[in-house]
Amino acid sequence: MSTPSLPLADLVRQVRQSREYHRLTDAIPYTRFMGIGVENLAGEMLCRMRYAPHLIGNSILPALHGGTLGALLESSAIFELLLQTDTERVPKVISTTVDFLRSGKAQDTFAKAFITRQGRRVANVRVEAWQDDRTRPIASSHALFLLSEP
Repeated sequence: MSTPSLPLADLVRQVRQSREYHRLTDAIPYTRFMGIGVENLAGEMLCRMRYAPHLIGNSILPALHGGTLGALLESSAIFELLLQTDTERVPKVISTTVDFLRSGKAQDTFAKAFITRQGRRVANVRVEAWQDDRTRPIASSHALFLLSEP
């Protein structure tokens, strides 16, 4: 018999303190399916989407599906907001723009989110995703999130 799941707000508070980021990503079925996790690499919080064959959109190249990259970018932004701000609810996307800069290869992909502006109710977040070379991103996004209801 499984134990009842922890309310999200409680889980986020615990993960902020413990830095056991996998507890948060493991609690979300979608991030588990996509292979998206939060890791502390070289002292900074990054998201990693582990490569899996179901992430491929163009099997001839092969290249990652654009939707998988969009999912990584959005997830990275949401995790950054959950873990670096005092919000206790999942931020809601107001708007997002994704720039696909080059094909994503069949390998792990990393993303880093930057909160560029945060108010009481709304936050702007920029995210970059890369594979081999961080200076050559494969996709980027700018998103506006609602942190709390009025």
